Amino acid sequence: MVPLEASRLARHLSVAEQQFLQEHLRPQQHAAGERLFAEGDVGDGLYVVLEGQIEIAARSVPGREHRLAVMDPGDYFGEMALFDGGGRSASATAIVDSVVGFLTTEVVRELLERSPLLAAALVRDGSLRMREFNRRFLQESLKAERLALVERLARTIVHDFRNPLNVVGIAADIAAEERTPLAMRQSARDRIRRQVEVMNQMMQELLDFTRGFTISVSLPRVRLSVLLAEIVFELRAEADRRGMILCAEGAPPEVELRVDPPRLRRVFTNLAQNAFDALSGRPNPTLTLRSAVTAEGVVLEVADNGPGIPPEILPQVFEPFVTYGKAHGTGLGLAIVERIIAEHGGRISVTSIPECGATFRIVIPPARPGETDRLPRK
Repeated sequence: MVPLEASRLARHLSVAEQQFLQEHLRPQQHAAGERLFAEGDVGDGLYVVLEGQIEIAARSVPGREHRLAVMDPGDYFGEMALFDGGGRSASATAIVDSVVGFLTTEVVRELLERSPLLAAALVRDGSLRMREFNRRFLQESLKAERLALVERLARTIVHDFRNPLNVVGIAADIAAEERTPLAMRQSARDRIRRQVEVMNQMMQELLDFTRGFTISVSLPRVRLSVLLAEIVFELRAEADRRGMILCAEGAPPEVELRVDPPRLRRVFTNLAQNAFDALSGRPNPTLTLRSAVTAEGVVLEVADNGPGIPPEILPQVFEPFVTYGKAHGTGLGLAIVERIIAEHGGRISVTSIPECGATFRIVIPPARPGETDRLPRK
């Protein structure tokens, strides 16, 4: 057992002050697991640990406590309530069988009037404890944030993979059916291969999104008219399945771009899927694709006549994990879209009018003579 005069509370006191402390100290014994006080209780005094160990813990959510500190023999605790007059900011529980000394608020205040050194020591110890608390809080916050990010990323993968896996399952059933004509089997196999390619591409995008280093990407020259024809063909099937209208305004300009076709198709797939979700249940649901060549570069637009994006969400719409209007969405899709466009040396922006729809505007520089097909990306 630590004698009272050797404790952190009494070591700066004079012999007379230590004697005063000893006369007013109330020894208490607490069995392992016994709670001395709970968070929110009235703060009526200060405790000095004479023997054993006391855990100080605070609630983050109902039913869950986090350990803030462990008080060993010679330590004291419970002083915060003496200064602010509020309730206990944490709970105290005996870890093992322990002996503590209790000093009432009145006794401690009288002692503070007698000893300025004690007041300075309490302030110093309180500052050190706040530093330690802040360090622990930061660690716990970073841990919780990492876990939340992992959870969101897992939800994104599950959400994005659901449609390709459904297609693979249906196509596999068709291909395995003995009565299925040969042409349908071949078509089913082609669909399976295509969806496997889609999932591989999605996984690569997720991996690229988490990388912090610069890599290079091959960007061959592609005719915009050919690329848009392929994109419209893929999107029209989904629009027809959902009972929506896909409108490609005008003939695309005959210009070459330096692009990675599968990744650019992914951009339009992500934007279209978001639009289709927003258009569900709307009258005359329409998705419109536009293309033009301007002084800025090649401009591509994806517009819908849905409810639009809430104004409070609009400034953060391309940030990771910002989502709106989806029960299971995480917002990673648009962040990946912005990354892909940036990798092509372009930029993307969005405008929205409530109840009139949203328009995503992509600007990509046209291919220039003498350019190679390699472009560093971040």
